[in-house]
Amino acid sequence: MKIDNDITNKNVTISELVVSQPSGITSRTIVDAKHTNITLFAFDDGQTISEHITPYHALVQVPEGEIEITIGGEPKTVTAGQIIIMPKDIPHALVAKKKSIMILTLMKENSEN
Repeated sequence: MKIDNDITNKNVTISELVVSQPSGITSRTIVDAKHTNITLFAFDDGQTISEHITPYHALVQVPEGEIEITIGGEPKTVTAGQIIIMPKDIPHALVAKKKSIMILTLMKENSEN
């Protein structure tokens, strides 16, 4: 398991760990474990992640900003303080409606579940 040493036993703000770049997306993985992966994203206004499919359920948290997430062709707006779960094996995409921060937690099932 890999855990980001910059946050181990320290109080930090998310905006200290990941900063949006003009016309870009920045990401930082803070936990990479057998059954869980947690990645922070910072999006500039209008940035997108194109439609794709993952084999894992994903919890999306938006502490800052507003992100439109399309899951299985249905758009959902997730604003600051809200969460949504993206089911595995369903196509999804997103667009930052304004400068935003997102926490993505991938939940990898083990074969015993």
